[in-house]
Amino acid sequence: MTVFILDSSALIRYLDKEPGGDRVKAILKACVERQAQLQISALQWGEVAGNLRKRFGAPQEERILSSLLPREAEIVPATPDRAVRAAALKVDRSIGYADAFALDLAMDSPQHVLVTADYGFKPLDNLAKIEFLPVK
Repeated sequence: MTVFILDSSALIRYLDKEPGGDRVKAILKACVERQAQLQISALQWGEVAGNLRKRFGAPQEERILSSLLPREAEIVPATPDRAVRAAALKVDRSIGYADAFALDLAMDSPQHVLVTADYGFKPLDNLAKIEFLPVK
């Protein structure tokens, strides 16, 4: 079964109804229908939370976060091993630390697909399956 890994840019596209938001909506639906699995790293989830708090304030952030992901989705914690692997990706591949967590999740299995609107991942598509949402 396909495991979709969402990064923060994908969820923001969905929330803002921007290009690719419909694809993220379809992934969320597939997760609810148990046709696919869905994961997001705790660091990427934190980026979404920060974006929402900055834009809408704390009460709206909490309301949106509580209804954003289906209960079947998994927020993957930052374990010590994953933190070290993400640090290596950050340094070796010159990417942001939170992005490195998302990439590390995608590298867990050939069934994992990172879904992103961040084209900074383009040079890394040889490391994992990456689905790029349309350019705005």
